[in-house]
Amino acid sequence: MAESARLTVGGTVVARLQDGTDVDPTLGPRPYLHPVTTLTGVPVTDAFPEDHRWHLGASVAMQDVAGTNLWGGRTYVRGQGYTWLDDHGRIVTSRLSPTAAEDAFTSTLHWLDRDGTLLITEDRTISVRPVSDSAWALEVAYTLAAPPSRDIPLGSPATNGRPDAAGYGGFFWRCAPGPAEVFDASGARGETVVNGGTAPWVAFAAADHTLVFSGLGDGDHWFARTGIYPGVCVALAWEKPLLIPAGGTISRRHTAVVADGTLTPPEAAALGA
Repeated sequence: MAESARLTVGGTVVARLQDGTDVDPTLGPRPYLHPVTTLTGVPVTDAFPEDHRWHLGASVAMQDVAGTNLWGGRTYVRGQGYTWLDDHGRIVTSRLSPTAAEDAFTSTLHWLDRDGTLLITEDRTISVRPVSDSAWALEVAYTLAAPPSRDIPLGSPATNGRPDAAGYGGFFWRCAPGPAEVFDASGARGETVVNGGTAPWVAFAAADHTLVFSGLGDGDHWFARTGIYPGVCVALAWEKPLLIPAGGTISRRHTAVVADGTLTPPEAAALGA
């Protein structure tokens, strides 16, 4: 891993930014946050897990960007299923500006296809702030801009034919390994009912920490897993592709609260509001 910045809350380093330049081309090279920890040092992200080597901490990635795989791993092909293709691109940092206090950074990133052609220019701001003695918040804001001469559709396995509510792609958090439960603001509990929902917030509660995510955009859905692996995603293309028109932009802003301990739904609601 090649660290390029760090984020600090109250003198404690809670997240480290890896530039992704050393990631294998088939794993969707991109900047990502890992490790991310609670204020007491409990790890809350995972990277390069054996079950999905292309899951990289907390990052922004899509499996289908105008035909380019920027998620990593196999591509879902209609009528074939997941297939290894020579279609992997990369997301590279062209500008990074951390603050002196290490509580935020801004960056400009280029989303490139396999040949290095520019697909998207992204402006991203990531910041951290204290929430309580046992919790802090990560805020992620990004704008994706298409080239002036080309529409850029964003797709997912679901938009390419995969069943079973698998429209993932967007801001994705691969959670630390171990048993956990997901529940949301509507009162839904468990992967099968939280996955695909549109509640204002989703909580991921593990044995020693809880993550509370908020910030769905128009048309977004929650993608949640606790079974085959642990993870939460703000899915941008849940049922149909999301089009960025030529010269146009889309923007998103998400918050992830990282808390020590296992929170109850009322406690998580207070952080997700």
